Amino acid sequence: MRGRWNEVLDALLLQDRVAWLAFFDARLADFDGKTLTLDFSDSRKLGSAHEYSEARIRAQQLLSRSIQSLFSLDVTIVEK
Repeated sequence: MRGRWNEVLDALLLQDRVAWLAFFDARLADFDGKTLTLDFSDSRKLGSAHEYSEARIRAQQLLSRSIQSLFSLDVTIVEK
């Protein structure tokens, strides 16, 4: 997954540019075959007092769909 992360992001960009913007600077922290953990510690764009939970849920669904289309895997996405 780590070696093909840019392909995942490219597939996400084809679906939704806003979702792509939400994840393009995330670091793939861990993947155990089922759970994908993304690290946003270097990113501050979504770290403000604004409420992004509704948009984030949709973006995670689109990211999962991109991973499903490339790897035929159903994953859970966790952010830290």
